[in-house]
Amino acid sequence: MNEIIIKYDKYVRYGISFGSALAMVISYDKNHSVLWAILHGFFSWLYVLYYVLFQS
Repeated sequence: MNEIIIKYDKYVRYGISFGSALAMVISYDKNHSVLWAILHGFFSWLYVLYYVLFQS
């Protein structure tokens, strides 16, 4: 049971990190602003979903 929790924790951590990085790259490419990129990185997957649904 502990092994399953450790693997789940690792995947969640990497998913959150990847989502933040992806959101920051998309935001910077669109807005050319570091401040907006940081803000969108904070919201990570929410911004990525918004961009896919409404901006592409």
